[in-house]
Amino acid sequence: MNGIMALFSALGLSTAAGLNAYIPLLVIGALDRYAPQLVNLSGPFELISNPWLMLAVGVLAVLDFVGDKIPAVDHAVHAVGLVLNPIAGAIVALAANSDAGAVNPVLIAICGLLVAGGVHTVRATVRPAATLTTGGVGNPILSLIEDAIALVLSGLAVLLPVLAFLLVLVLAWLVVWFLRRIGWGRRKAGGR
Repeated sequence: MNGIMALFSALGLSTAAGLNAYIPLLVIGALDRYAPQLVNLSGPFELISNPWLMLAVGVLAVLDFVGDKIPAVDHAVHAVGLVLNPIAGAIVALAANSDAGAVNPVLIAICGLLVAGGVHTVRATVRPAATLTTGGVGNPILSLIEDAIALVLSGLAVLLPVLAFLLVLVLAWLVVWFLRRIGWGRRKAGGR
């Protein structure tokens, strides 16, 4: 994978990790193990496709999947994610770049950390608003949407990195549009 494609892949995977720390790890681990023509992890990142590690990540993914659908428990899951999701973002970004080596590993790790951390922070900020406005009923739906986006984005980041990059841009635009729509920018302008 050439440098720009590796960068797009890293961006897509780290964005997905901001939504769900486990899905991109499982996607690249499974593809490395069962479809090495699509993903060929090198160096220490080969560990991601270790069956025991994948099993452990899978168990954590199931616990996260269930916990994130339960109001109040989902907020605890998000609190843990403030640390876990950025770390997962850095790992998947580094793994995506491991074969190409086109981007400085320190730079790619920082980018993965910041992207996943930023996405998770927005996610954790929006969820309490969803809890308040829907009485918690909307949380499982929001969680399923986040999981679906993380899965699609992880797959695209590996198979069609340019499309993953475009999806990341669309998601960023939607977040900005939504925040403006709910009046987040008006608070600075005097609360009109």
